Amino acid sequence: MTGEGIKKLRSLLQSYGQRPSKAQPEVKPTPDEGERRRRVCGERLQQVVRPVLVECSAELRDAGQESAVDDHTDTANAYPSVALAFTPRAPGRTTLTSVLTFRYDPRRGVAVARDIKPAPQKGRVVTSSTDRIGTMRVEAVTADWVESKTLSFIEAVLKVN
Repeated sequence: MTGEGIKKLRSLLQSYGQRPSKAQPEVKPTPDEGERRRRVCGERLQQVVRPVLVECSAELRDAGQESAVDDHTDTANAYPSVALAFTPRAPGRTTLTSVLTFRYDPRRGVAVARDIKPAPQKGRVVTSSTDRIGTMRVEAVTADWVESKTLSFIEAVLKVN
């Protein structure tokens, strides 16, 4: 730099240093909208879906069937989900566990998927294929909707086995 350039630079820096300092506004972090929606869905699954599945599981166990509810609504590193695992019991037959899962889908809301496995004695090849049987906005999920999806799943499992 030339002498004139250095002189101008020093002048600019000096005038910058002499300016009255303005208080910086406090920067508030913006909440992560995706994380907020994931938490809201986890709460909805916990408050609406889980009680219906727990009640249904209890009824199935009272009837001599095997069932369990798997709750992943508080997992920090995954999408929240609640699942009903159902294994029908039949005398003299081996049956496999079928699963109904209510899971958060960031684009659609709550997605319902079922994985129905027929008894090996039926002569079918057992494959794991999950079919989606419905989606609903998180705010619109109701106990009646969960109940209808659950009953449809149980009916399909009993029919296949």
